[in-house]
Amino acid sequence: MNRNQFSLLLFLVVVLGIAGLIVYNKQNDVGKSGDPTIGRKLLPNLPINNVALISLRQSTNELDLAKKDGTWRVRERKDYPANYSQISDFLIKAADLKIVQSDKVGPSQLGRLELNPGQGTNAALEVTFKDQNDKQLQSLLLGKKHMQQSKTPSPYGDMGENGWPDGRYVKVGASSDTVAVISDPLSNIEPKPDQWLSKDFFKVEKVRSVAVAFVESTNSWKLNRETETGEWKLADAKPTEQLDSSKTSSVSNPLSSPSFTDVDTTSKPEQLGLDKPTVVTLDTFDNFTYTLKVGTKTNDNYPLLVSVAAQFPKERTPAKDEKPADKDKLDKQFKEDQKKLEDKLAQEQAFQNWTYLVSSWTLDPLLKARTQLLVEKKEEPKKQDSKKEDKPTAGATEVPKPDETTSAEK
Repeated sequence: MNRNQFSLLLFLVVVLGIAGLIVYNKQNDVGKSGDPTIGRKLLPNLPINNVALISLRQSTNELDLAKKDGTWRVRERKDYPANYSQISDFLIKAADLKIVQSDKVGPSQLGRLELNPGQGTNAALEVTFKDQNDKQLQSLLLGKKHMQQSKTPSPYGDMGENGWPDGRYVKVGASSDTVAVISDPLSNIEPKPDQWLSKDFFKVEKVRSVAVAFVESTNSWKLNRETETGEWKLADAKPTEQLDSSKTSSVSNPLSSPSFTDVDTTSKPEQLGLDKPTVVTLDTFDNFTYTLKVGTKTNDNYPLLVSVAAQFPKERTPAKDEKPADKDKLDKQFKEDQKKLEDKLAQEQAFQNWTYLVSSWTLDPLLKARTQLLVEKKEEPKKQDSKKEDKPTAGATEVPKPDETTSAEK
């Protein structure tokens, strides 16, 4: 190594040493003067196992999620069961929220961050956690979402001039003058009861017959089939009526996976058309009977009342060629199957206490008039004479042809 190379190497070592010293000093300064709350939990003392009430308030909107008899319920929907996994996820997330930014903010700046407590413009979303004795465990104000702007074009298109939410401004306690930013926007935390309902619902399986009774009786109909894969037949079909199999496909497995958008707890039956409903009755090969009362459609939703009944055989009927060695095994299987059906009945009968708002696409395939299930009659074209003869009008004088002469001329 010559002298020039050695000098260059020595110079690089000195430069790297100085750079390292600068970085070290900056980190040391940050550690001394930086905010010690950065990286800490926002609610370190939240005992999530003791939470029995979550209250959400924003301006005039209110929501109370309360644990009752071991089940989370939505008070604004007459204690309808709430979505347990959604509540559980929120509690776990709330206890683990971490601070990524913290600043002292005066009262005049709270509106800009949508952290004003109470009602009015730019009101914060107030979240309160309480125990079973209604004692407050923790409170939190959720404000404006923190937006992240992209420096490079997104492969998924324009994200908007404000970017996308990557956090949220929050305040622990209304009296605090510290505003923090958390790394989760908590976008699904809203005081909207319909968004917190458990959407578990009844499920119709192995349909044997479908009957729809309209207020206008001429539109009513009933379909039956002998087996689960059998052909549908129209009950009491008139000689001129022929069932169109392509139109019955929508009722082959009706309501096999229904859902609802909300629960109505305030309207009277006559306001929903449930005083004169369309009645849908479904019988299954498992001996379930579902009776649905459907009201008047509003905003693409039908009001719906459901009742479920079942009559299960108490004993198994042995097959003719059944071997004695198989009896115990088949009897055990029969009891297990009956237990599952009894559990299904108990679960689905719990849906009988509320009025549901069900989307039109769920029920429209069933609510067809009788004529909509039949083969369309083709109108025969009117027969026309291939050759029409012009007959002289009575009293008209027949004009002779040019080559014809009268007898007088002859």
